[in-house]
Amino acid sequence: MFPVLFVCLEAWVIMMDQSTLDQDLMNRRHFARLAAISGASPFAARRFGDVLTESLDDDEITVDTIAWAERIAGLSFTADQRRAMLEDVISNRDKYEEGRQRPLANGTIPAFRFDPSMYSSARPQHEGSSRWSAPTPRKPAASDNIAFMTISELGYLLRNSTLTSVELTTICLDRLRRYDPILECVVSLTETRAIEKARLADDELARGIDRGPLHGIPYGAKDLLSVSGYRTTWGATPYKDQRIEETAEVVRRLDEAGAVLVAKLTLGALAWGDVWYGGRTNSPWNIDRGSSGSSAGPGSAVAAGLLPFAIGSETLGSIVSPSTRNGVTGHRPTFGAVSRYGAMTLSWTMDKLGPMCRSAECCAIVFEAIRGHDPNDPTTVDQSFNFDASLDVSQVRVGFVESAFSADESSYGNAAADMQTLSVLRKLGVNLIPVGLPEDLPLEMMLLALSVEAAAAFDNLIRSGESSSMVRQDLWPDSMRTSRLVPAVEYVQANRHRMDLMKSMDHVMREVDVFVSPSFRGGTLRITNLTGHPCVCIPNAFHQLEDDPASARRNPGSISFIGALYRDDLMLSLAHAYQKSTDFHQRRPPIR
Repeated sequence: MFPVLFVCLEAWVIMMDQSTLDQDLMNRRHFARLAAISGASPFAARRFGDVLTESLDDDEITVDTIAWAERIAGLSFTADQRRAMLEDVISNRDKYEEGRQRPLANGTIPAFRFDPSMYSSARPQHEGSSRWSAPTPRKPAASDNIAFMTISELGYLLRNSTLTSVELTTICLDRLRRYDPILECVVSLTETRAIEKARLADDELARGIDRGPLHGIPYGAKDLLSVSGYRTTWGATPYKDQRIEETAEVVRRLDEAGAVLVAKLTLGALAWGDVWYGGRTNSPWNIDRGSSGSSAGPGSAVAAGLLPFAIGSETLGSIVSPSTRNGVTGHRPTFGAVSRYGAMTLSWTMDKLGPMCRSAECCAIVFEAIRGHDPNDPTTVDQSFNFDASLDVSQVRVGFVESAFSADESSYGNAAADMQTLSVLRKLGVNLIPVGLPEDLPLEMMLLALSVEAAAAFDNLIRSGESSSMVRQDLWPDSMRTSRLVPAVEYVQANRHRMDLMKSMDHVMREVDVFVSPSFRGGTLRITNLTGHPCVCIPNAFHQLEDDPASARRNPGSISFIGALYRDDLMLSLAHAYQKSTDFHQRRPPIR
């Protein structure tokens, strides 16, 4: 009896599996047709549902296809409404194809722009000047000690002829070659260009021509910035041989300031993560951990003393996260403060370029050189910048996101360090004001702006199928394919909710000039990237490894200072005051 029962059960399971398989195949074919509504390529359709080849050739749009599309959009139409829609849905796909006959370059902007001050009381101001510190160091005997000096310290040595730009540039090139096999942070060395610029800097300084604090200082650029004569790979396999024969505006401005570009540095493929076509970029504090991303190379190289500073970019954490992982200071400027001309686009309404450095003052020096309006980037504005190295911070209205802090270290790993940061600020005379960030707003929906804009920026990549060669399919490729099915109406609605968020943040920033928050708590990172507020992320801890407490390796922790729109200066000045009272930004990694 029992053998017969088992045979019957097995037959029932086989029949059930076949039924499930048939339903699954039907679902996948519907997904192929849904991809057809958006005019996606067979490559994209296959990725959506792993659809059989014969179903890919069937791109007919029917009322049933519309019914399936309703499920994705969370809508419900009647059968009569679907029939009435059918002709226009098919016609729309023809319109998409008409536009695709004239492919768009990644850098082509849409006919709108994001203005973070639209509902804000803050407006750019145009007057002002900065006051820097004035160190007078001796030249270290060891090149490894020179490598970890600040921009101001190096500038003093250059102007007093105890160090040349060629010597400093050579130190950086040598260290990049020595440590890149460990850190995997370099895409291309720009040695020929660098030596030429360094010689020019030495000649000008010898003749009394001083272009400012960055004159003769080497640096690196995240490899989403184009530089004529060199590859611009965007960290992704489809673009690893790409050459864009134009120089990004931020690089051009640094050229004008006399800075010396030494290397193009790694980024996670298409600016997500720390994995690129050449491997994983590692943190010099613990090479068993990735550098985080997407400004992985800038964070790793600056932390390791390979370069005094680097230019990174942030859309949703790509300066803050690698600055944290590598224990460096990262500045994400107010949206529109720095031109993105010549930079790879992910999101026209969220991308920002900014410096990653040894200290807040170093960030301020670099920002001074790269900020300002650029006709090639219509989102850019001129704003005042009055960094003050000796600012009386007791006069600054400083808030803290009370609900995000905790004295209980078990609640999150950096809790004790964050509470200690507040204690240091109080000792500096800061009266900390509790603030609450906007709640009950659909932040995840608002972030559709990023994924949809990224899908538009890389439309050609997805439709051509070339994205299948990328190392991590689970990051941008899958996100961009999925975003092809986000209704245009929902993208607009997401941006309308974003306006409510901007208004709410304006109310918060009327009470304070700067507020302090744990870098990854309280929704601060997502909210302020959506609203365009500036941030400086600074190291405030170096934690022992739990599994090897005797090791010299560490896991850095950070805290973030958020400024009012266009008040990067106050935010950086406050961070500088904190760093004068602590030494976290001066610590060196073991690089092993």
